[in-house]
Amino acid sequence: MTTSKTILTDDFGRKHNYLRISLLEKCNLRCTYCMPADGITLSPKADLMTADEIFAIAQTFVENGVDKIRLTGGEPLLRKDFPEIASKLATLDVSLSITTNGILIDRFIEVLKQTKIRKINLSLDTLVASKFHSVTLRDQFQKVVDNLHLLLENNFKVKINVVLMKGFNENEIADFVKLTQFLPVSVRFIEFMPFAGNEWDRSKMVSQNEILSQLENVFSSEAIQKLEDEKNFTARTYQIKGYQGNFGIISSITNPFCDGCNRIRLTANGKIKNCLFSNSETDLLTAFRQGESIENLIFESIKNKKKVRAGMVTIQEMDDPSLHFDNRSMITIGG
Repeated sequence: MTTSKTILTDDFGRKHNYLRISLLEKCNLRCTYCMPADGITLSPKADLMTADEIFAIAQTFVENGVDKIRLTGGEPLLRKDFPEIASKLATLDVSLSITTNGILIDRFIEVLKQTKIRKINLSLDTLVASKFHSVTLRDQFQKVVDNLHLLLENNFKVKINVVLMKGFNENEIADFVKLTQFLPVSVRFIEFMPFAGNEWDRSKMVSQNEILSQLENVFSSEAIQKLEDEKNFTARTYQIKGYQGNFGIISSITNPFCDGCNRIRLTANGKIKNCLFSNSETDLLTAFRQGESIENLIFESIKNKKKVRAGMVTIQEMDDPSLHFDNRSMITIGG
């Protein structure tokens, strides 16, 4: 048995205190960068963690140093037992948050309040209704916008996640930033990343430099203020002078932030991934159901974590599909 409080520290000294738990693999949208065009094979229901198993496995992580838990999916609010899961996790000494597409927020806003889930990452890749339909294959744009405002009216801390793709929404970067003039939100531009079935290639990606260059043409470099980044940041943050909100750039491809990574991902079927880009996984749920300790499995997974992007150091390596085609599709990882 490894010593408690050390199993979440890797060979590079990174302490992993942030657990992202995917609650299910289903979603009520069909975003092309997340869901393969021909769909996915869902895990049988019996292979998914129950509410009690989610709590017990999360509790093990908390006992070993995790103090932040984010609930993801698929769309986490589609879990019929979401209120039960959230209520159980709320008893742990952690900061709880959620990533959602926003469609069901109005149905669950009271649950979010009761379980002290005040930090919401809302996925919204375009401000144009017709383009929203083209990327999600659903007519839910107005519902998402209405629920964004509902969250703000109820004083939730909201980040808007925008996956940028050339030929789709790179011409909306300034429009998203203009939202922060009157809304206390943080817009986070995310570089398009390679996952199984999303037909990634570098030509579709909008880099950090391209984002900043475009914004300097609109707002001037003097108006763009660099803010202090959070500890273990994923987004490098900025603000337009005088604006209420801010914006950030998550540049996993062109300017990775692996040195300060503190994140572990637990899939809906109970496997942990020590890196978003990693093909390898460690099955915790089977061992847990057999009554075995999962701490050594966690330790081995963290110990095997590579220094940068699952060992893909250069962009040229990212171009090689053989290095990441065995990874899950984004919808089954949980972000």
